[in-house]
Amino acid sequence: MSCRRLSPLVVSLRQASASRPRLTRRVIPWLAGSLLTSLTLANSTQAADLLAITRDALDTNAEIASIRSQLEAAEAFTDVERGALLPQVDLSGSASHNRTYSSQGGDFTSQTVTLQDPDDDFEVASIDLNATQALFSPTSAARLEQAREQYDQQALQLEVTRQQLLFNVSQAYFEILRAYEVLEARRAQEKAIARQYEQSRERFDVGLIAITDVYEAQATYDLARAQRIAAESNLQVRFEALERLTGRRYESIETLKEDLPIEPPSPSRRSEWMDIALENSPQLMLAGAGVEVARSEVDISRSRRLPTVQAFARYNYADSNQNIQEGHDSASQLGVQASLPLYTGGTTTAQIHQSTYLLESSQYDFEDQRRDTLQNVRSLYTEVINDVQTVAARKQAIVSNRSALEATRSGYQVGTRNIVDVLNAEQNLFSAIADYAEARYDYVLARLNLQRQAGVLEVDDIAALNQWLTEAELVYLSVSDVEDMEPVESIGEPPAPPEEALPAGSTDSLLNNGTLGNDGPLGNQGLNDAGDINTELPDL
Repeated sequence: MSCRRLSPLVVSLRQASASRPRLTRRVIPWLAGSLLTSLTLANSTQAADLLAITRDALDTNAEIASIRSQLEAAEAFTDVERGALLPQVDLSGSASHNRTYSSQGGDFTSQTVTLQDPDDDFEVASIDLNATQALFSPTSAARLEQAREQYDQQALQLEVTRQQLLFNVSQAYFEILRAYEVLEARRAQEKAIARQYEQSRERFDVGLIAITDVYEAQATYDLARAQRIAAESNLQVRFEALERLTGRRYESIETLKEDLPIEPPSPSRRSEWMDIALENSPQLMLAGAGVEVARSEVDISRSRRLPTVQAFARYNYADSNQNIQEGHDSASQLGVQASLPLYTGGTTTAQIHQSTYLLESSQYDFEDQRRDTLQNVRSLYTEVINDVQTVAARKQAIVSNRSALEATRSGYQVGTRNIVDVLNAEQNLFSAIADYAEARYDYVLARLNLQRQAGVLEVDDIAALNQWLTEAELVYLSVSDVEDMEPVESIGEPPAPPEEALPAGSTDSLLNNGTLGNDGPLGNQGLNDAGDINTELPDL
């Protein structure tokens, strides 16, 4: 059999297996503790952070609990296979009451027989004690080695699932924050466009713009409102996804600080990350464990051609009160027996061929996993590097789109731009805000995924990221309507035309008396009040 270096994880699990309590001893307290904790958290209104939710998931996630039980079963199966190499002792006994009848002379022509009186009664009791000990049993030894390999495989599966859960919880958490920031952008966009729509109706009422401009504003507002509703729904769906991982409902969670450092990964070289993955990736080690399990199956198949040798000891004690054999007898045997399969109809040869092909298949699977791991690490490393630059570019795009919006508004005031240009500029700005949020969370998740693929994602990494969360602003499961949102009357209905057309020169008159001038309600100040969103944007 081949030897291989065990991973530190597998070694530690093997060392701890002897002292680990069985699942049956702790399943009831575990379930009771989980239920009590769930009830406690259900009544708590304190906002949850990423680290607390991660610990909840490690304690209550159903998939993790299932694999832990499978690991316990694999450990028990190792004990089962080990038992075949240990002494086997069995005791059997019997007791019987016997009555004999003997025939005497009779008239065969009349078919009559005279029987002896049934006074020949006796009892017999016996005890048999048998013991065997395997001296050479290659098949049993190979099965024990395979059971150990399967335990190692299950331990690695637990580690794969654990790191995947760490990433999944983080992904679900930041998807909530992503959905929240998109929702905030949609709310601000809806508010700004609603004010722009109201302004266009007022300008139409005084005959300054055509009805088509009002329709354009109304259509844009309806779209913004639909996008806001979809964003609210998406936020609730993201909360549900988080609950799926932990089995617990969170009413609010903390948000990510604006000053989160966006830095390249450390170590900074891609080749170093590839070396880390080859050394630590649990997915790769799991594929390697599959090769070892398949190799042990080949050893089992080949061992069926070898002889088996075992020592045996037998002891028999019998007691009887029969007249002729009254008394007791005892006998004992001690010896060695061996057996060698000579011909099994080709079954053993076929099993060897089958297991050899399965071993070859597992080796190809290992190579495929190795290539997949390296490709994922390379791709994620590149993604993190690109995300660092993307975040900076998205941040600058907000500044550029804000400037573009201000310029478009100024052009709209002097008549060089129309309402469609203003609405498009507003949408571009809010899209830039949403894109910036997307880029930040893409960076965070790509960074965590890179660590997971390399096999180095730990709770400590989650705790370090958790320090960049803040309670200053919380995300709540229940969403409310847009704050300070003024209802727009007659949404979906075309505005009524003005009762009287403005006479020639009336526009100049309105500008001169201030109604549409710089200080009028629809002048520069009015436009700023209706459409200026600088106060609603983060200070970037």
